[in-house]
Amino acid sequence: MSTPEEVVKLIAEREVAFVDFRFTDTLGREHHMSVPGHTVDEEKLEAGQAFDGSSIAGWKGIEASDMVLIPDSSTAHMDPFREEATLILTCDVVEPSDLKGYDRDPRSLAKRAEAYLKSSGLGDTAYFGPEPEFFVFDSITWNDDPSGCFVKISSEEDSLSSGIDIEGRYLGLRPSVKGGYVPVPPVDSFQDMRSEMCLLLEQQGVPVEVHHHEVAGPGQLEIGTRFSTLVQRADWNQIMKYTIHNVAHVYGKTATFMPKPVVGDNGSGMHVHQSIWKDGQNLFAGNGYAGLSEFALYYIGGIIKHARALNAITNPGTNSYKRLVPHYEAPVKLAYSARNRSASIRIPYVGSPKARRVEARFPDPLANPYLAFSALMMAGLDGVQNKIHPGDPADKNLYDLPPEEDAKIPTVCASLEEAVIALDNDREFLTRGGVFSNDMLDAYIELKMAEITRLRMTTHPVEFDMYYSL
Repeated sequence: MSTPEEVVKLIAEREVAFVDFRFTDTLGREHHMSVPGHTVDEEKLEAGQAFDGSSIAGWKGIEASDMVLIPDSSTAHMDPFREEATLILTCDVVEPSDLKGYDRDPRSLAKRAEAYLKSSGLGDTAYFGPEPEFFVFDSITWNDDPSGCFVKISSEEDSLSSGIDIEGRYLGLRPSVKGGYVPVPPVDSFQDMRSEMCLLLEQQGVPVEVHHHEVAGPGQLEIGTRFSTLVQRADWNQIMKYTIHNVAHVYGKTATFMPKPVVGDNGSGMHVHQSIWKDGQNLFAGNGYAGLSEFALYYIGGIIKHARALNAITNPGTNSYKRLVPHYEAPVKLAYSARNRSASIRIPYVGSPKARRVEARFPDPLANPYLAFSALMMAGLDGVQNKIHPGDPADKNLYDLPPEEDAKIPTVCASLEEAVIALDNDREFLTRGGVFSNDMLDAYIELKMAEITRLRMTTHPVEFDMYYSL
């Protein structure tokens, strides 16, 4: 844990040229303002850096645009990608009038979620462990202007590239469609790139547990990192994305966290492991199904009850629902099970009660981690507070049920529009303790409706295939 005094000392020792004040907007994009290192002292760290909040989508109007970035000294780490020595500090966005966290600032909201957990008396610590998958391509091009639209993915690792003469050196050792899970090099051509990503993550304070190739053939990858508390784990997620994007860029490639960039192959999810603790005890450990406590079952019940509203936050893009399609091995069924990966809530096998947790499998890596983790916890706590039992577990393969059984199991939303409507109608559980505000949710819904409308108005190439000659 760094203090302002230690940060100032670090700036001097490392001869830091610039200090990067980082913050995250509603949609999950990171932004930064760079300040010369020699101007940063303890007073600067306490006073923060002013910026224009009206230039951030979904935030302030121009008539009340002044905002302040207050850095969290405990997040200090060196940026491994900049030529000039640059120190990164993750910031909270606060109102200049009272220096309280801005209600639409995702990190301030996540802090309120942690505070709400403690004030509820139900627990004192929420642990989260996300598993964001991603793709790395050689290049990507697209166009969507009035002259037409297209997207073209270039991936030498794609099995579809077997008929392309790539500088006369295509060697044929590539994963097949849906055949990319954990092969060794040279079939896995990204081993060295992932290793570099992992070493740089460790260098920045993010502990790495595993890395490997994922199921989709054309460059789907995963880096598994350690669980942590809600806010810190969301901070780490942002460091992960920054590191992955930049390492891919250095290699002359491009990384994406889109849930479904490739048609006909697996999409990218972000399975979110979670547990609630109190006084050093894991409240999810018990003698019930799969070693769960009654507390954990009620927590699952809350997530299932509110899952369709959660979708607007955990699956926040129109592209998210290209992945969440029934009967295509996607976690669309709102059921829970031990080890059964066809259920949207899984209880992983663990060797110790301390590791007992639940895994929500429907979220994807487009989600803003501060909002997604907070929303999942608020839904789970509502389940505990109202004793919402999730019913019997689903130990069958949910992808292959008789129609009459299939119809009885609820599903996640089929589109972002469905999810936004569900969020609008089911939001009270999020606003408890002032964690999410109605004002923030209204602004979020407005941003999402703009995305829905844009896609709805855009002619799609598939429509030409279906309708052009009729």
